[in-house]
Amino acid sequence: MKKFNNAYILGISMVSAMGGLLFGYDWVVIGGAKPFYERFFDLASSTNLQAWAMSCALIGCIIGAMISGVVSDKFGRKWPLLVSASLFTVASIGTGMADSYLMFVIFRMIGGVGIGLASALSPMYIAEVAPSHLRGRFVSLNQMTIVIGILAAQVINLLIADKVPVGATDEFIRASWNGQIGWRFMFYACAVPAGAFFLLTFFLPESPRWLIKVGKSDIAFPTLKKIGGEEFAREEMSNIQATLDDVSEKVDFKTLFQPRFRNVLVIGLVLAIFQQWCGINTVFNYAEEIFTAAGYGVSDTLFNIVITGSVNLIFTLVAMFTVDKWGRKKLMVLGSVGLATTYLLLGSAFYFQIKGIAVLLLVVIGIGIYAMSLAPIVWVILSEIFPNRIRGAAMALATFGLWIACFILTYTFPLLNKGLGAAGTFWVYAGICLLGFIFILKKLPETKGKSLEEIEKELVK
Repeated sequence: MKKFNNAYILGISMVSAMGGLLFGYDWVVIGGAKPFYERFFDLASSTNLQAWAMSCALIGCIIGAMISGVVSDKFGRKWPLLVSASLFTVASIGTGMADSYLMFVIFRMIGGVGIGLASALSPMYIAEVAPSHLRGRFVSLNQMTIVIGILAAQVINLLIADKVPVGATDEFIRASWNGQIGWRFMFYACAVPAGAFFLLTFFLPESPRWLIKVGKSDIAFPTLKKIGGEEFAREEMSNIQATLDDVSEKVDFKTLFQPRFRNVLVIGLVLAIFQQWCGINTVFNYAEEIFTAAGYGVSDTLFNIVITGSVNLIFTLVAMFTVDKWGRKKLMVLGSVGLATTYLLLGSAFYFQIKGIAVLLLVVIGIGIYAMSLAPIVWVILSEIFPNRIRGAAMALATFGLWIACFILTYTFPLLNKGLGAAGTFWVYAGICLLGFIFILKKLPETKGKSLEEIEKELVK
């Protein structure tokens, strides 16, 4: 029986997963800063400017996702993660220092490039170093750190912001400490973990699967041996090489569209888009609007956001301990059905003007369901279903689709909310979740307990 060095695997996985922590922090910090930077830049009268401020980082995410395949195939997984850490550091300081709306948008987009890179590279790196029977749990570490980043942003926002009096005017908020200085420190705080991520990434070994792919098996062997011993290392090298020997041409994006890869690409793209269009991220990005509609003030909203973040973390831990036992497909089915039901009830609560704790409870239930299903499991599936030779390019394409979907979701929420109301908007998301449920039931195979090479043989004919 093979004996794995779980402490070593955990260590390198956690360093890689710091990309997820920064992704989570940078992604959600803007939700708590929103009531204050909007007053500082005088955006309250323009829905379009508000939507662009919230969604501009997604343009950077899309760019980062687009280039992640090229850079990860050419330079490996480690060095692009260093670039991602650098971008997070620059963006957090630059956004906090911004004195114009234009500079605010530019630095948010720079941070978005970092998110796009990290979101593709971190789970892919972990999947490539983790043994098959623990891969789901280790890849879920990336989602756990995303959630920790989200919760950290929510707690830091709450600690930094002074209490806002009920009924405070825009002028009062703009002139307050929150409106002038506080929101800046919310962004500055991200520079601390970003710097730590940058330094720790230097100690990561390169992905052995990428090294074998580019003909550096002699460098890959020591890492594989440290992960699972000499016998494991030799077996893994043989299995990995077998999936690379049959085709020798250079891999580019045209290769992805060969008929034999069509099925796996469709599954990856649909799941990536569905993870966003299921709608839960609107709760994090537009918490102010959702909780205001439910009758809460600004300070109450910041506290409620922390509650949702805590629930997010708890149920992500549940996912980590069930993904390799229950399997990916079962959790995805439960998640899509559970979210559809929750959105139907949430929409009904807004339709019948039910406010307060009932809405908060439904939001918390929705986040809990998402956190133990679609949030971590989609990243696990994306990191493991793509064949070795096209994994970098395919992961980039799927992540690109995910961020395009996220941009559309984030930009359209205030427009949908204005046109259909909160009730109609959440009913739309319920319909999307039902469609996702049907697709998962019919098309998604179970991948738990299988090596990346075994999955490749099943999905690529």
